[in-house]
Amino acid sequence: MITLGSDIGGTFTDFVEVDEASGRIEVYKCLTTPADPSHAIDEGVRVLCTRRQQTAGAIDVMVHGTTLVINAVIERKGARTGLITTRGFRDVLEIGREKRFDAYDLQIEFPAPLVPRHLRLEVDERMHASGKVLVPLDESSVRAAVAAMIEQGCESIAVCLLHAYRNPVHERRVRELILAMAPDIPVSLSSDVLPELKEYERTTTTVLNAYSKPVASRYLTRVEQRVAEQGFRGEFLMMLSSGGINSAAFAREFPVQIIESGPAAGTLGAAYFAQLAGLERVLAFDMGGTTAKLGLIEEGRAMRTNDFEVAHVHRFKRGSGIPVRISVVDLIEIGAGGGSIARRTAVGTLQVGPESASAVPGPACYAQGGVRPTVSDADLILGYLDADHFLGGRMKLDRAAAEQAIRNELAQPLGISVDEAAFGVHAIVNENMASAAKAYVSERGENPQSCALVAFGGAGPVHACDLALRLGIRTVLVPPRAGVAAAFGMIVAPITYDAVRSRRMLLRDLTADLLESLRTDLIAECHERLPGTVERALIEFELAVDMRYLGQGYDVAVAIPAQLAGEAAVDAIRPAFERVYTRLYGRTYPHLPLELMNFRLTARAQRHVTELSGANAAASGDGRIGTRRAFCPRLRQWADFNVHRRDLIAANRALQGPAIIEENESTTVVPSRASAVVDAHGSLIVTLGD
Repeated sequence: MITLGSDIGGTFTDFVEVDEASGRIEVYKCLTTPADPSHAIDEGVRVLCTRRQQTAGAIDVMVHGTTLVINAVIERKGARTGLITTRGFRDVLEIGREKRFDAYDLQIEFPAPLVPRHLRLEVDERMHASGKVLVPLDESSVRAAVAAMIEQGCESIAVCLLHAYRNPVHERRVRELILAMAPDIPVSLSSDVLPELKEYERTTTTVLNAYSKPVASRYLTRVEQRVAEQGFRGEFLMMLSSGGINSAAFAREFPVQIIESGPAAGTLGAAYFAQLAGLERVLAFDMGGTTAKLGLIEEGRAMRTNDFEVAHVHRFKRGSGIPVRISVVDLIEIGAGGGSIARRTAVGTLQVGPESASAVPGPACYAQGGVRPTVSDADLILGYLDADHFLGGRMKLDRAAAEQAIRNELAQPLGISVDEAAFGVHAIVNENMASAAKAYVSERGENPQSCALVAFGGAGPVHACDLALRLGIRTVLVPPRAGVAAAFGMIVAPITYDAVRSRRMLLRDLTADLLESLRTDLIAECHERLPGTVERALIEFELAVDMRYLGQGYDVAVAIPAQLAGEAAVDAIRPAFERVYTRLYGRTYPHLPLELMNFRLTARAQRHVTELSGANAAASGDGRIGTRRAFCPRLRQWADFNVHRRDLIAANRALQGPAIIEENESTTVVPSRASAVVDAHGSLIVTLGD
């Protein structure tokens, strides 16, 4: 079995190929090709095939992750989309929650709807919240709306009728009428995309699915054609935002589910090696070329959420984006990557990010025409990166260009030296990430000091130790091949599907028969939506309930233990809710009734993957290849760092800081008063002293 994982990021595209028969692991990293991301995929597959002297026909499974969908939404490059809705609900996209995300912003802006008002058309029908038909569907109004959309050149249509989550009969009939009139126009039904209450969120999620559907379909077809031309005939799977994988056909139908596929995969890779190292609670830290992502992992599982937004008007203000009500790995993302641009502000201070140089033109040191200083330029000046060994020597960095960019844009305007400006960039981006991490962790009822930090991504290991010190964390784990951890996460990801049913009721009204009926219904949907190649006996199911105290406006997700059924499962819900609520808010209200909102079922089938070690069994020494002058962030002064090749370090061989540990895809900076060791699984574990 040969499995290939490929992840398209904002700056680099990463590949990991695993041959389970021989245990051989090959990695490759190249610059992303923004104009057509499939070019980078084509390059990576060709290089890896050349290395093993075979065609792509030898690859059994290809798992792919992409930023295509979220980029299409942010850049407004999706399809011309129409929305068919119940009469009176045409403006739900603009009415939203009738809530300001910033009470004191007098010029507040909200994201513009993906569907303009003239393409939002109403039809006559009405469904009760119980699912009873109040007003039958007027098919003539549907035909008139579809005809108007065809005339307006709509390329995709979203259908979101009132209370269709309880009874989808009207939406399904609307789809039949659309396909009869325009069989080539893709249709997205809210009852398929998100059969869940809350009209605004259901509509935005369905519209986003329709908006990105033609774009995703064309892209996936292009990628499949490119790899097919190289001989690939295996199974093509897509990484989902939830931390699982599913078929390319599923991604074509529900592209909203792959909106955050890359970041989710990286967290899975971090969870894999954290579990091998025996770390129960970790903070995953993924810093690539464009952004940094942080996520909590407990007992080998990444935390997930259904509260997610995209295309923020204000990048870090919750409520300023378009809500997407899907299951995603719970991450915080900030504009802090190797390509984040540093600049002098109007008041004479130094700011880093969120704007990025991306892959084109990239940082100044990439010598591709970039002239603005970035985090990578600062890291090169500070001695952390080897200009001759970047990407294993395939890409030489231009130190002079980096120095010139920092001098012209930062040092001279601020009246400081180039070294001071470079460390200022490094320190500020670390402090930005530390501030975001503290807020993220505390909001989830945890303390950063109780976590270990798992660092990955091309830039993550460079900044990990200084970030950990700012958070009070004493243990840092850098997995093998950390620079391509997201692609590796796709190799170990399970096949999953998440189903949901809205049933608003009080807990005291829930019976064992109703709970089992809902579970049976959700299981049937999961079987239908999972790839046909999955053995049904291998599927595990996890049931959870969204619930709250009666009268509250927000709910929390509560897992029901899988081994419980019937009355025992019903009886376990309130104690489980109180444990979650206490962790989040510090107290409970035993006298208040509980209200159930949604029932969620996750189907998970773990793919068989041989234990993948990153340790070099033939290594016998400490891998030291020399020294390099670099700036020690802990001592705040220049020092001589020992430089080690990671693949030459023997397992359990202790190293002392200051040290720089290099591999082809990333570099780890170990500060003074810290020690490091490579464990039996190839993970580099750094212990930071007082």
